[in-house]
Amino acid sequence: MTNAPTRDDFEALLNESLDGGDSFEGRVVTGTVVNIENDLAIIDIGLKAEGRVPLKEFSAPGQSAELAIGDTVEVFVDRVENAMGEAVLSRDKARREEAWEQLEKAFEAESRVDGVIFGRVKGGFTVDLGGAVAFLPGSQVDIRPIRDVTPLMNISQPFQILKMDRRRGNIVVSRRSIMEEDRAEQRSELLGRIAEGDAVEGVVKNITDYGAFVDLGGIDGLLHVTDISWKRINNPSEVLSIGETVKVQVIRINPETQRISLGMKQLADDPWSAVDAKYPIGAKFTGTVSNITDYGAFVELEAGVEGLVHVSEMSWVKKNVHPGKIVATSQEVEVMVLEVDPNKRRISLGLKQCGENPWHEFAAKFPTDTEVEGEIKNITEFGLFIGLDGDVDGMVHLSDLSWDKSGEEALAEFKKGDVVKAIVLDVDVDKERISLGIKQLAGDPFADVSSKKRGETVTCVVTAVNDNGIEVTVGDTEMTSFIRRNDLARDRNDQRPDRFSVGDKVDALVTGVDRNSRRVNLSVKALEISEEKAAVEQYGSSDSGASLGDILGAALQDANKKD
Repeated sequence: MTNAPTRDDFEALLNESLDGGDSFEGRVVTGTVVNIENDLAIIDIGLKAEGRVPLKEFSAPGQSAELAIGDTVEVFVDRVENAMGEAVLSRDKARREEAWEQLEKAFEAESRVDGVIFGRVKGGFTVDLGGAVAFLPGSQVDIRPIRDVTPLMNISQPFQILKMDRRRGNIVVSRRSIMEEDRAEQRSELLGRIAEGDAVEGVVKNITDYGAFVDLGGIDGLLHVTDISWKRINNPSEVLSIGETVKVQVIRINPETQRISLGMKQLADDPWSAVDAKYPIGAKFTGTVSNITDYGAFVELEAGVEGLVHVSEMSWVKKNVHPGKIVATSQEVEVMVLEVDPNKRRISLGLKQCGENPWHEFAAKFPTDTEVEGEIKNITEFGLFIGLDGDVDGMVHLSDLSWDKSGEEALAEFKKGDVVKAIVLDVDVDKERISLGIKQLAGDPFADVSSKKRGETVTCVVTAVNDNGIEVTVGDTEMTSFIRRNDLARDRNDQRPDRFSVGDKVDALVTGVDRNSRRVNLSVKALEISEEKAAVEQYGSSDSGASLGDILGAALQDANKKD
């Protein structure tokens, strides 16, 4: 009969159990999965009590756990027994302990480690390095900023450890350094295989406003927007898309910066090579408006060949108008080739030359001295602009508004919108100018007066009297002249303007005609002297014995008889 254990025996067994349990805490031990309940694995590590570990601790981020009853696993023992009598176990801490040892070796050897990006934190991301959690700064994710990191998460990829502190539990890693290292190797290899002028294939990796980056197999080349096509392209996205495979030519390789410039259009024929023969000066072609600027519009004649229609060549009559008010983008227009410069890759085109020249039409329809009618479009300090047939404008200069008024006085009598008549004075088709005259509608009053000869007697009518003389009209015209005070009479006592009244008729002698200033010089005094001289010649005789008074008296009596 076996003796029943005494109280001392139980105490000894308990102490043995406790001593063994204390040696487990804070260590990584091997256990066996004895059961799986919902999302927990029941682990037996050889103690009185089993431990429960969440299944998620046995799976990599983003993956499900592959665990079965009977599997052997390593776990970390936090405590041998908790309040519920169970062992407190952790698979994560076990993996972390294992990982730290491996990571420290990799850090010292400056070798790469595999990890999985599984979360986002302020300033970057969290990375699982086989159980140890590391920090990945946002600037170390890629060589270029990445807007969406989602495709990089939950996949295993290499990282470089930048620094680590086991005591604080801090690890900082970089994905960018790995990419730069790989890129440098690929770049060196690729640069050894390609040369300027080679045609290679690549994949469009990124598109910007100024061009596209093409991956040539580990190294990117820049395909500038001006080298994509011979035709005008406003944005590379019009003809390229990310992920597209394209054939390009290596234009330039910078050995210092190792930058590669690429071109697509260089693989196609240059449309400018025979442009001067294809587009002769004076020929007309149909093109499409591709771009509009303040100074004109660009017209595409064919893919890669554009010409400029300068604003001055857009319309015969619409001056100082923005090109966008005459043509529109994508509009088909007929243009004439004005100039071709293949070296500078420039073609000057004319839009207005494909239509009738209204200045030619006006000149043919309204020759010089023809009367026209139109509305006053504008009034300036130097004249009037009148709208005429054919949407052309003619100008009446100040000097052609009135015969007898100053330009400013005459201009004040007109207002914008008035319909007026005028005479065509001149049409300059080359300069696109039409000169008109309004005063020419009436006869020139100076024409009759200017026909008078010096020494001829004219009859005048007094229109005004002042201290310095009298103002008169000559004959039946409205042409005015002024007789100065000392020309009013031969006798000084009679040289008084107040002897005359408005409306009096006065005979005077024409002493001069100035056609430039349109003035006729008159003198009553000169007429009196001329008449005395004529009387002397008529009645005077060397042997008559008559005195000058007798001769003048006789002449006066003779004149009275005639009256």
